[in-house]
Amino acid sequence: MSMLSELASHIEDALGHDVVSTDISSHGELTVKVVGEQIVKVLTFLRDDKECRFTQLIDITAVDYPARRERFEVVYHLLSMTQNCRIRVKLDVADGDAVQSVEDVYKAANWFEREAWDMYGVMFAGHSDLRRILTDYGFSGHPLRKDFPLSGHVEVRYSPEEGRVVYEPVELRQDFRSFDFESPWEGAKYAVAQDEEAEAAADGSGEA
Repeated sequence: MSMLSELASHIEDALGHDVVSTDISSHGELTVKVVGEQIVKVLTFLRDDKECRFTQLIDITAVDYPARRERFEVVYHLLSMTQNCRIRVKLDVADGDAVQSVEDVYKAANWFEREAWDMYGVMFAGHSDLRRILTDYGFSGHPLRKDFPLSGHVEVRYSPEEGRVVYEPVELRQDFRSFDFESPWEGAKYAVAQDEEAEAAADGSGEA
C-alpha cells in the first residue's frame, strides 16, 4: 500500500462519518471530501495528528457548479512539511449558506476566505473581517461566478474633467457586430480600402 493510501485510510478511520470520500488521482494527489459542518474539526485533526501534520494552509478557493443544488465546492489545499506531501480537502455548500471560518485553525485563512467571498460570494461564518479584498469597494457581484457577465456591471475610470475617479455603467459599443468565433484566424468578410489596393498591386492593375 502506498503512503497516500495509508494516509487516506488513517484519515477515514480517525474521522469516520465526517469523511464523505477519499480519492487518489493518477497524478498521485490525495483528495478528501468532508461534511461541510465538520470542516473546523477535520482541519484541526489534519493539522495536529502526528501522522498528518498538515501545518501549512496553501490556499482556499471555490468551484462554481450553477446547476447543482449545492452550488459551490470549497477547496482547501494543505501542505505537510513533516510528511512531505499535500492534500486537498473539499466540501459542498449551497448558494447563500455559510461555511465555518477556519481562521482559528490557520491564521492564513483570513485573506483566503475573503478572496473566496469576493470572487464567489461564499460566506464564512465567524470570520473576523469578511469584506472584499481584490475588487473595489463599490463593486457589484462576484466575478468568478459562471453567471457573472464578462463585461461586468460597472466600469471605473479617472475623469480629467471632474478630477476624480468615477463609476459608470458598462457601455458596450459593439452590441450589433457579428463575431465569428469558429475561425479566429479568418479575416473580415467585408473589403476595406487597403485590401483593394493590395489586390490591385498584386495583379499588376495598380498604378505604377
